Amino acid sequence: MRKLLPLITNQKAGSHPGGRSALTCRFRCGDACFHPTPNTSDNAYVGDVIAGALSRRSMIRAAAVVTVAGAAGAATVSGQGGGARAVAAEQGGQGAPVPAKGTGRSARGLRFGAVAPNTADQVTVPEGYRQNVVIRWGEPILRGAPDFDPENQTAKAQAGQFGYNNDFLSLLPLGDGRQVLVSNHEYTDEVLMFRGYDPENPTREQVEIAWAAHGLGVVVVEEERRTGKLTAVTRHGLNRRITATTEFRLQGPAAGSDLVKTSADPTGTKVLGTLNNCSGGTTPWGTTLHGEENVDQYFANGTRATDKRYGLKPGATERKWERFDQRFDVAEEPNEIHRFGYVVELDPYDPESTPVKHSALGRFKHEGASIALTPDGRPVAYSGDDSKFEYFYKFVSSKRMRTGKSAADREHNMTLLDEGTLYVAKVTGDSPAAEIDGSGKHPQDGQFDGSGTWIPLATATADGAESHVEGMSAEEVFVFTRIAADKAGATKMDRPEDIEPSPRTGKVYLALTNNSERGTDGKAPADEANPRNANKHGAVLELTENGDNPAATGFGWLLFLVAGDPKDPATYFGGFPKDQVSPISCPDNVTFDPHGNLWISTDGAQLGSHDGLFGVATSGAYRGQLKQFLTMPTGAETCGPLVQGRRVLVAVQHPGEIDGASVEKPASSWPDGPGRIVRPSVVSVWREDGSDIGV
Repeated sequence: MRKLLPLITNQKAGSHPGGRSALTCRFRCGDACFHPTPNTSDNAYVGDVIAGALSRRSMIRAAAVVTVAGAAGAATVSGQGGGARAVAAEQGGQGAPVPAKGTGRSARGLRFGAVAPNTADQVTVPEGYRQNVVIRWGEPILRGAPDFDPENQTAKAQAGQFGYNNDFLSLLPLGDGRQVLVSNHEYTDEVLMFRGYDPENPTREQVEIAWAAHGLGVVVVEEERRTGKLTAVTRHGLNRRITATTEFRLQGPAAGSDLVKTSADPTGTKVLGTLNNCSGGTTPWGTTLHGEENVDQYFANGTRATDKRYGLKPGATERKWERFDQRFDVAEEPNEIHRFGYVVELDPYDPESTPVKHSALGRFKHEGASIALTPDGRPVAYSGDDSKFEYFYKFVSSKRMRTGKSAADREHNMTLLDEGTLYVAKVTGDSPAAEIDGSGKHPQDGQFDGSGTWIPLATATADGAESHVEGMSAEEVFVFTRIAADKAGATKMDRPEDIEPSPRTGKVYLALTNNSERGTDGKAPADEANPRNANKHGAVLELTENGDNPAATGFGWLLFLVAGDPKDPATYFGGFPKDQVSPISCPDNVTFDPHGNLWISTDGAQLGSHDGLFGVATSGAYRGQLKQFLTMPTGAETCGPLVQGRRVLVAVQHPGEIDGASVEKPASSWPDGPGRIVRPSVVSVWREDGSDIGV
């Protein structure tokens, strides 16, 4: 008999809307949930522009989509190191897809015992898998950096050590069993970093430590040949730290504009630091991209800001950085905020290179940026704006990538994201408005789907830039991109986060994390792409560019996954039987494994379990089969997932980030046990027998 994985139904204590703790909201996004939603525009939503006709899909499929079957099954979670012995029954049966001959009972790459939902204070992995901490916050990575001493930490020491709250991860080849690990360091939890921290009166040393703990990290790692286990190579020549005070070069159409000039930088081209780097991407030319997300929280006196769509708040900031550097005070430096909110590019192979901020990709709360190539070799960068009722975008370069390895080729490729056209998405449903009632019930055609248009906002060339938005200059479009998208009539989405094109099929997958305000008074109601009011579980949208060309100006779309408890009729898992899938809530970052499966990390899961990492088949007989691979320690979010043949890497971000927690009163003892400070870390997971993941 098929059994549903057990579901933990108790809510996280002290959770905010979206499942986060109050502490997370304070330090990651500046309590954005408790301030007015910045998007008050009246541009169209999907329900206003539906085609009004039934789609070509049959009514029979609709019945299959809303069928709920199965019962809760038992599972046990192991203690130390062995993983979870929680396995969804995988045998076939009535209504199940027929497996292709010889493929086994799960999609290739997903043949592991699914981890049960749980609240264990550890990284829980499947039976037969092992794990290790690759690198922790504070471990020295630069030559001359001291060993970590949390009771005597200094800014100088932190600048040479692995940063805090690792998020996006990338691995690039180096040879001889080594790779280059690149990590984002999104934000700092001062109350979990400093004993006796006074949030009203931080010291200069504490602030400068926080500056040094933000940014990016580059660390060489070494593979154990037998297993695939990774260990950090400390103090390697390629190791590097990028912090809140590292010099960046602002490139593209906004560079040199009066909108980005400051008293410290009258050229408008030299920016100190990068902040709140969330997700990112790895380019085909061997660099990494990093999205600057909730940067508004670092700037005081936000009511003085020119851009009212970024969510800046009045008064002092949480961290009080403005007391120690006036550039974080909008009243003193109104343009400094315009120098953050971009996609950052780093060359990890050149520790002397200056990282860049690409203004042609627009300025908003970038979750990350992911690259696809057009048939003629031009990069297309996809990016989501991670806030309620915001939009998703793409940038189509006008320049072709060079495949050579010379210095000139690398220099050319570092400019690919400076010339081209920035677009925003307008999404159209194909079902009558009356069939989208906000409950998540499928329309008569059995699928939330439709078409879409990429609306051009501005085009940058070597000779200048042209705006496609009436009433705005090109410079204004690239700096005030949210306003430009409002005017263009983009579709308001439920927190569009990570967006990744499949390297196998070219289909693009967008994580829509949640939106507790959908359908509330004065806010956009449910529509076909965002079909649930008070949406607390999120969805994953699958987008197919017209002609399978990333440069196309039109696309088709459908909701591939509607997250939540599989027993809820509103959920949907690509058409796969829902009694054979893991429960999932709040999809955040996404990536692909070598077999074409989509892997999804969660943030703020609303089903009682800790956040986790899930693999789901996107094609074939097992399309929609979703299985949980691991869960996080107490208070932690699953970040930076990276799936190679023999390993899975995750960034365990903000462990112990629970309301009321502090250095003196930790809510977690991960990763080093009781009596040791809680430390965000990168974890590698591999099979005991050294074989590939999930085969």
